[in-house]
Order: sequence, then structure tokens, then C-alpha cells
Amino acid sequence: MKPPPFEYYRPGSVAEAVALLATHGDDAKLLAGGQSLVPLLNFRMLRPGVLVDINRVAALDFVADHDGRLRIGALTRHHTLEMSPLVRVRFPVLAAAMTHVAHLAIRNRGTLGGSLAHADPAAELPMLALLLDAAIHTSSARGARIHAAGDFFLGPLTTALAADEMVTEVALPALPPNTGWGFEEVALRDGDFAIAAAAATMTPSGSTITGARLAVMGVDATPLRLRGVEAALAGQHFAPELVAAAAQQVRDTVQPNSDLRGSADYRRHLVAVLTERVLTAAWSSAA
Repeated sequence: MKPPPFEYYRPGSVAEAVALLATHGDDAKLLAGGQSLVPLLNFRMLRPGVLVDINRVAALDFVADHDGRLRIGALTRHHTLEMSPLVRVRFPVLAAAMTHVAHLAIRNRGTLGGSLAHADPAAELPMLALLLDAAIHTSSARGARIHAAGDFFLGPLTTALAADEMVTEVALPALPPNTGWGFEEVALRDGDFAIAAAAATMTPSGSTITGARLAVMGVDATPLRLRGVEAALAGQHFAPELVAAAAQQVRDTVQPNSDLRGSADYRRHLVAVLTERVLTAAWSSAA
């Protein structure tokens, strides 16, 4: 199928891009990697009158260390996140998660900003943004804003972005020293959307968990950060029984829907199993 007709603009700066969004409002869509947008256009599920192609905005393509935070530009490709030495050293859970994103051809085009703005509940980057306490920077003709990841994802394919606003970068605060991590995902086939996934970080002091983070996806309309489980783990001595209790707490907490890929009961079971695996892996990689 072919997309409906549209006007095409190719700005060279963020200022030009947001000016176009301000002018055209709801009739405009940003084109970055196009891995979500182009299929929607071809199936005519979207009919924007204007496409604003931001691929020439070189200032949005970077990975940089800045005052202890890792700054990542919105045009950074999934494969860059997968291969970046800075990401692999500072946030190995993020690099590992990117290997589960579709196929290499898609990872070579898909972008950080596009994935966050699209907010697919089965996408890896929104869950990792929650796990890593990402600050999502956005810009419009009215000025700049910074969104906490926990406030950014409002529902399936729905975010706090205004129609005239674009993601410009993401900032990740440094993890505590000696923090371990785990990531697990289940899909019907390699490259398919996840049925469920879980990611965790854990920081030990001796045999005690001084801090833990846990996020899951595929079990709600948005990815979830399970702070109740995190609080139950903090200050405890690590033990298999503790991890099993955390997995059961996750199973009791989530309220997934049934769909063609799995029933609600199956998803609850699956996310509990994945939780146990990622928590165990996070402890093992930190020890």
C-alpha cells in the first residue's frame, strides 16, 4: 500500500522543526527512523498533511557523558545504543535490551526519541526509561521541558507530549557503583513484539540489598515500575526465598489483559518467572 499524500519538510535544526510543528499543529507528524510511522502511513491508519523529517538535525544524534549523567540524543539509533562503549559500561542493561528490538535492519533505523514518543506498551525503551529514572527532554516553540519517565507514558501510544512538541534527548543518572542488572524477554519468535519482559538492577553491600529497581512490560497499558517490590527487597539479605516472594508479589500486583498472544493468567505467570530470573541475574552480576 502507499501512504496518503502529504507535504514534506526537512529542517536542519530543532528550532526549524518545532516551528513547523507550531505552524501545522495536529496535521504534522515527525519522521525520524520511520519504523512505526511509515507502516501506519502505508496502512492509512494515519493521514497527516505534513511530514517533518528530522534526520538532518545532526545535533540530536549523540551519546555523551555529562557531569555523571549519560546524555543520549533523540536521533540515536537502537543499534548505536546496543554497540556504544559508553552505554555498555555505564548501563549494560540498556545495551542488552536493545538486542531484543526486532531485527538488525530495524535497529539500524529506529531511534530512541521515536520509540519513547510512540509509547508502544510492548517496546523495550519505555520500560528501560522507567527502570533507569530517565529524564526525557522535549522542546517546542514555547520552550523546553523535562519529563520524568514515570510521568511521560500515559497509556498505549499516548504520552505527555503536546502536538507541537518533540523529544530532543534523554538523560540517565549514574547507577551506584557495583550495581548488577538483569533483562529477560519472551516473544513468540525472535524479533516479534514481546509478550512480557522484565528488567532489574540491584546494588549490594555484603549480603544485603541496599537498592533494587524492577520494571516490567506486557502486563499493562504502559510499562510498570514496581516500587512496592523494590521497597520489599531493600535492606534484606539476598536469598532465593526472597526472590521467590518478590516474584509472587509481582504476580499478585499486575493486571494484564488477554489477547491473541496470551491470556491474562499466562502473562501473570510469565512475568513472575521473568522477575525471578532478572533479580537473580542482577544479584549475581553485582556480586
